[in-house]
Amino acid sequence: MVKTFQAYLPNKCHRTYSCLHCRAHLANHDELISKSFQGSQGRAYLFNSVVNVGCGPAEERVLLTGLHAVADIYCECCKTTLGWKYEHAFESSQKYKEGKYIIELAHMIKDNGWE
Repeated sequence: MVKTFQAYLPNKCHRTYSCLHCRAHLANHDELISKSFQGSQGRAYLFNSVVNVGCGPAEERVLLTGLHAVADIYCECCKTTLGWKYEHAFESSQKYKEGKYIIELAHMIKDNGWE
């Protein structure tokens, strides 16, 4: 069975992150903001933008850095929950996260040109 991806990152994106479960492209390394995040299943990365990701409904959660409105995100190809999107931060020091995406390392792999 062949799986089709909704979006491929351009060839010029020599370092990309992909879904561990189905290898769909998720993000370009240039969109990585921080590697210092904690997900529900361990370490996670914060990205400015992602591809091939669907978004569930937003809900308020108390995270390590305070109260946020977040929406779970999942791989559009295999439907695995990958992390979440920050919809709203209630504390002014956390506003930089709004509209950004957390993907847990447990669900992604590095592809293309990593040495």
